[in-house]
Amino acid sequence: MARILSIAAALAVVVASLGIFASPAAAHESRGVGPYTFVVGWVTEPAVVGQSNGLDLTVTETASDKPVEGLEKTLKAEVITGGGAKTRALELAPDGDQPGHYTSGFVPTRVGDYTFHISGTAGATSVDEKFESGPNRFDPVTDIVGLEFPDQVPSPADLARQQADANTKLTLALALGALGTVGLVVSIVALTKTRRVV
Repeated sequence: MARILSIAAALAVVVASLGIFASPAAAHESRGVGPYTFVVGWVTEPAVVGQSNGLDLTVTETASDKPVEGLEKTLKAEVITGGGAKTRALELAPDGDQPGHYTSGFVPTRVGDYTFHISGTAGATSVDEKFESGPNRFDPVTDIVGLEFPDQVPSPADLARQQADANTKLTLALALGALGTVGLVVSIVALTKTRRVV
């Protein structure tokens, strides 16, 4: 009985380990495109605002799982956010260590959903696919605040607000100081005129 429990515990550890190591792949979307399988997601999960990241793309032949190379010459990629309000072209770079794997780096600067649009050709297959972040796909970009430990660093937006407040206060202090100086000069002139009259 003890041996059966030991084997069951060992199997549970193996299954849990596979779940841990499989989680990054689960954060990618896999989709059939003609005879190919496209797997799209972030280079680094989770994707965090202000941190270097980018498009992670792997293309294989669906029937044989063979990597498809040379697609950096025939495919175009772009990243889209804000419901299409912001678009940026991405240059695909092949991974020399992993055939069929391509990346394109950039720094996401806004929290929320992102879309990777991939178009062009793969072999004789025309490609025009949009991969959007969301449930059962890849994650949206998150704020770093929830990941910081032990201290939380103010966000760039908070720092900008604090600087704007400080600038406003400084401008007001300088203006009041200038008015005070003008008032002092006027008072001295008035006092001097009053002394001459007396």
